[in-house]
Amino acid sequence: MISPFSLRVLLLGFVLSTVPPASSAQTLAQRLGYPPGTRLIIVHADDLGETHAVNAAAVNAIERGTINSASMMVPCPWFPEIADYGKSHPDADFGLHLTLTSERVYYRWSPVAPADKVPSLVDKNGYFHHDWDHSKPVNAKEVEIELRAQVERALGMGVRPTHLDSHQYRLIMSGKELFEVMLRVAHEYKLPIFVTRDWFADYPYLEKSLGPDDIVLDHTVTIEPTVPPEKWAEFYITALKNLKPGVTEFVIHPGFDDEELRAATKERSTWGSAWRQRDYDFFTSDQFRQILDQQKIKLITWRDLGRLAPPK
Repeated sequence: MISPFSLRVLLLGFVLSTVPPASSAQTLAQRLGYPPGTRLIIVHADDLGETHAVNAAAVNAIERGTINSASMMVPCPWFPEIADYGKSHPDADFGLHLTLTSERVYYRWSPVAPADKVPSLVDKNGYFHHDWDHSKPVNAKEVEIELRAQVERALGMGVRPTHLDSHQYRLIMSGKELFEVMLRVAHEYKLPIFVTRDWFADYPYLEKSLGPDDIVLDHTVTIEPTVPPEKWAEFYITALKNLKPGVTEFVIHPGFDDEELRAATKERSTWGSAWRQRDYDFFTSDQFRQILDQQKIKLITWRDLGRLAPPK
């Protein structure tokens, strides 16, 4: 016969076993110390290192305090410039924009690893492929070699990245094997990766591959080519006013519409020189600052998120 005391203990144990731990029930925003319902954003500039015009625009916006995060393309020609800036500004929120394609026609870049170590990643001229639609499948082992080479070059040049993300989302949206390569490299270097719950429905392997300690953002916003130039500001204003609670990353592409950037991107307008100037103009505008204040939207960085990750 079970005593009343033992019965109470058993019942208490059952109740506790059915309640999830507090940490798992907390949202990402709550783990950062914000109350439920808070709307947080990272304003993240992609493609640093691609050209001087991209570097200059991003640095200018970062120093003005509205763009507060960015990531660097290690294989690109202007990476040494932005790496030097990152080294001399260790508190800046710079990640690595892991790069496996060279999509422009007249402006190209090549792997950091020796080409003979990553043959599936390069074309006949030794550049990264323009895309992967018309090339043989890339080799996952070679991808891992190249990702490690990019991280090691950045570290060797004094960059201390706060996170990893993927140029053109190649490592996110190209299947489980490549995503797990990215995840493995991130874990080895103790870095969070940019992944969001918005992508789980279309790419279910993402959620299945992630562990309980991996940081996952709630949402992402990025502008698409279907938005006409005259509607640029309207798109971002609408996105900010309709922002959902949680952590959202705005992925943007600032740059100065100058002769250099026009030449580098002249074969098509998408993510080109004028596109990047429009992004720069909106996110450095008084209008953007005013909307943040009016909507009570808070800015955070990947450095903030990285402090949540337990040591591995």
